[in-house]
Amino acid sequence: MARVLKLNNGTQIPVVGLGTYKSPPGQVQQAVKDAVSVGYRHIDCAWFYENEAEVGEGLHAKIADGTIKRSDVFITSKIWNNHHAKEKVVPMLKDSLSKLKLDYVDLYLVHWPMGFKETAPSLPTDASGYSDVDYLETWEGMEECVRLGLTKSIGLSNFNSEQVERVVTNCKIKPVVNQVEVNPNINQKKLIKFCKDRDIVVVGFCPLGRSNYAGRPGFPSPTIHDPEVIKMGEKYNKTAAQVVLNYLVSLGVVVIPKSVTKSRIEENFDIFDFSLDKNDVAYLDSCNKNERCSPQTAYKDHKYFPFSIEF
Repeated sequence: MARVLKLNNGTQIPVVGLGTYKSPPGQVQQAVKDAVSVGYRHIDCAWFYENEAEVGEGLHAKIADGTIKRSDVFITSKIWNNHHAKEKVVPMLKDSLSKLKLDYVDLYLVHWPMGFKETAPSLPTDASGYSDVDYLETWEGMEECVRLGLTKSIGLSNFNSEQVERVVTNCKIKPVVNQVEVNPNINQKKLIKFCKDRDIVVVGFCPLGRSNYAGRPGFPSPTIHDPEVIKMGEKYNKTAAQVVLNYLVSLGVVVIPKSVTKSRIEENFDIFDFSLDKNDVAYLDSCNKNERCSPQTAYKDHKYFPFSIEF
């Protein structure tokens, strides 16, 4: 099982990265250090997560102690919805770079296709906070970031197939990835194939679901709690989480499990030394219910809301 995938511009992305969404500033620094020590070479960040400065501190500690060079690690950041106007894109990436204390990121993503007004809260409570800036305008700003050397690659996040196609048709620089929620409850096979046909890699967030919401009415139960998957893990001498991550990587997906717990960070990286048999793959395939941890239904009336079509 490959540990890196080649992107359409010739650069490579490690197939397991550390997610940092909702990782508390006090803990994410240590999580990054632990991850790099274990062997992670891919850290997924975003301006919206409000912890990029601490991610940068963890990263620079491992550069300073000689564990890695900057060129050894793949760093992703994302532009948030309030800053979709073309002239805002470069300044927002520069803001993330100054927090991370880096000269460039390896990948910069449009976090969502939906734009919000610059003056609105980062999560507006109603349509008065929406902006109708076209994400194609945002993409022109993203292309400028590449030309200025502020990022090596650019991509999309939470875009549906029609939105991906619209960017591909109108761009000068093609997106290299589409980062979307992927786990056995929503395995995204149609979107993965759609993107693959256009030479775009799918990066999967929430690959293990969200255990902290388990048991909430209407919330998808994480597959790692499924007795069948736990049993499967015992068979391979692995945890349920390792089984799920191995399954997703076998679908051609890059996974970015989030954790600040050292033992879990290690566990999530140790997924390359086994292969699931076809019955186990078939069972995990059968878990697909197209249920999201992150449905963002509050914004379903936005003109660029991505989840109103099948994929």
